[in-house]
Amino acid sequence: MAKVYIQTHGCSTNFSESEIMAGLLANAGFEITGDKKLSDAIIISICTVKGENTALREIKRITAEFPGKRLVIAGCLTNVLIKNARKIDENASFISTHNIKSICEIVEESVNGNAVELLAKENDAKLNMPKIRKNPAIGIIPILNSCRGSCIYCSVRAIKGKLFSYPAENIIKEADICLNEGCKELWITSQDNASYMLEKGRSSKLPELLKSIVGIEDKFMLRIGMMNPNNAMPIVSEMIDIYKNEKVFKFLHLPVQSGNDEILKLMNRKYDVNSFKNIINKFRKEIPDVTISTDIICGFPTETEEQFNDSLSLIKEIRPDIVNISRFQPRANTKAAKMEQIHGSITKNRSRVLTEISSNISRMINERWLGWEGAVLVDEKGKDNSWIGRNFAYKPVVVKGDFRLGQEVNVKIGKVTAYDLRGEQQTI
Repeated sequence: MAKVYIQTHGCSTNFSESEIMAGLLANAGFEITGDKKLSDAIIISICTVKGENTALREIKRITAEFPGKRLVIAGCLTNVLIKNARKIDENASFISTHNIKSICEIVEESVNGNAVELLAKENDAKLNMPKIRKNPAIGIIPILNSCRGSCIYCSVRAIKGKLFSYPAENIIKEADICLNEGCKELWITSQDNASYMLEKGRSSKLPELLKSIVGIEDKFMLRIGMMNPNNAMPIVSEMIDIYKNEKVFKFLHLPVQSGNDEILKLMNRKYDVNSFKNIINKFRKEIPDVTISTDIICGFPTETEEQFNDSLSLIKEIRPDIVNISRFQPRANTKAAKMEQIHGSITKNRSRVLTEISSNISRMINERWLGWEGAVLVDEKGKDNSWIGRNFAYKPVVVKGDFRLGQEVNVKIGKVTAYDLRGEQQTI
């Protein structure tokens, strides 16, 4: 049977879907290989959230390096990407995020010399299927597809269609499967967790879902992924109660995107800066050690220097642990692409300034953890005989020693960087 190599880019949902494709292929008799050279087909699951250019460069690189390989392009596909990818490799096959259950047929056709595509948009819960996990300690659980937003710069709705929330019973079953297969960390993921079940009513059902998951009688830690502020606001009190559960990492990912209300309105983000700050303040009041992660877009069309400075001021005020910084890139067929664009050099400089400020803040916050002692859950292999664990606040802790994924280790923090804490194992 053919050998298949899978390469994944983008968000945790993409990684979950790649794990499913690997599981389905293995069950059908295909061999999943970790070596591109030995493969008969290469699946590249791409991300186009920040534009097609990065994905196209990677497709071009793989095609040039392995000219005889059959290429299957999966993930968040846009018409622009498909059109340009065909120019790079006319023999490539395409399968959209909606159709991963048919990956075996696509690969079979591809290795037999047929270029095929499966791009129909179908709502189907991508759960309770076989998986080959990239990390056996982490179970990635998507809870919905798409979102309820209509941001003028984003292509998620165009790619993924209307919001489709997965049935709670399937999600809980997936959690059980993950735990039975040895996962110690569960990631609740989607384009906006707070929009769970909003297509069926006026209020999010995320708190009820999470209560059911943390109620599973097993030892594990739960990481709750991104929530958009406008959908998180109505459930903030319930979510704080969830976060107080000892099984939940104290990690809040709340993307603000801009510190200026005029830009937020232009983006069609459906909240203002004060609403965002209120959510942060409520969480910090009840959970002082919560790790805050947010997102900022630099150089949004028409953004003035004064408006960008509002973003800098917001970051200095709320002092998040993590700032995910994006330089604006116009997405085809979005309203923002038709607006007056900021020159690339200005966007680059704004990104540099914000990076310096946020890195300094991150380092100062991490210095507060010096001397901390406690348990971390090892969930990643590091460099030079090191491992990376996560403490209760989901802070990455680098520790050297002979450990294994999913192991709980007691450490003491002796050093920090802007990106992580450095600890030594402590004996009890």
